[in-house]
Amino acid sequence: MPLSTLPELTVAPMEGLTTVVYRRLHAQFFGAADRYYLPFVTPTREPKFTDRQMRELAPQANEGICAIPQLLTRNADDFIWAAKALADLGYKEVNLNLGCPAGTVTAKGKGSGFLQYPDALREFLDRIFSANLPIAISVKTRIGYSHEDEFGALVDIYNDFANGMDSLTIHPRLRTDFYKGDLRVHVFNRFFTELKMPIGYNGDIITVDDISRVRHRYKPLKMIMVGRALMADPALFRKAAGGNPATLPEIASFYEALFDSYAQAFQSRKNALMRMKEYWFFQHNLFVGAERAVKQIYKAKTVEDYQAAVETIFENFDLRNDAVYGWKKPL
Repeated sequence: MPLSTLPELTVAPMEGLTTVVYRRLHAQFFGAADRYYLPFVTPTREPKFTDRQMRELAPQANEGICAIPQLLTRNADDFIWAAKALADLGYKEVNLNLGCPAGTVTAKGKGSGFLQYPDALREFLDRIFSANLPIAISVKTRIGYSHEDEFGALVDIYNDFANGMDSLTIHPRLRTDFYKGDLRVHVFNRFFTELKMPIGYNGDIITVDDISRVRHRYKPLKMIMVGRALMADPALFRKAAGGNPATLPEIASFYEALFDSYAQAFQSRKNALMRMKEYWFFQHNLFVGAERAVKQIYKAKTVEDYQAAVETIFENFDLRNDAVYGWKKPL
């Protein structure tokens, strides 16, 4: 099934991981995803993107792939100026982040913290959807802040803006769940047919079988969004489209290119080393029995130690057919 066939296969925004470096190299080595949702940008009060933000948003940074910027704010005026600026850069869609559970975000009432204030959220959505913006607006949400019964009221709010909403991608966890425990799929199931806009599904998609199960369970579904499992198995979407699994030489070349590109971007191989450790937290789950060996990567303080630890994994451990869910934690 080609990637262009609905539901689309899209990359979830992951701060520090789905950067411009990753997006370019993932598309080069494994084929481009249907869409890459960029890690969130927080608009400043000054109506101008910072130089750091522009390194991710500049059109040339995302040339050849479908990149969707994501905004994190609870201020409608800030969203509006940023959305207009993104349209001026050539973007066709902007995504509103109502899902991030990080304490530094939710303490300010942003991300999934905004879900605690349904009246303020409705007012915010009314402002941005009535602003006649020259760009499509999509939303990524959780099912509530701390209680499952919050989602019914949120569904009513979202449905009031369904005509203007390009899509609503739902991660069926509460903010208080963070990324722990099982998905609250029964809540998604209950409200799926009541939602009036195109729907995306996000959460705990690990294998091709998982993608197939969701595709067949929910119709119509606009997209399936994957984050952590794609860090573990960068060929996941290619396999879902009927292509080949990743090979050891392919993964090795991909990681070498990632390391070199981050070193160039950071102008520091030591800083690049810290970033690569974040990828290996997920990547080692595609290797058979590498749970102990990967600890040497985390302990590495020098580039030489890191490279030796990586070589040990490539030389001594085989790839699995599918990644295992090694990052899941109980509630």
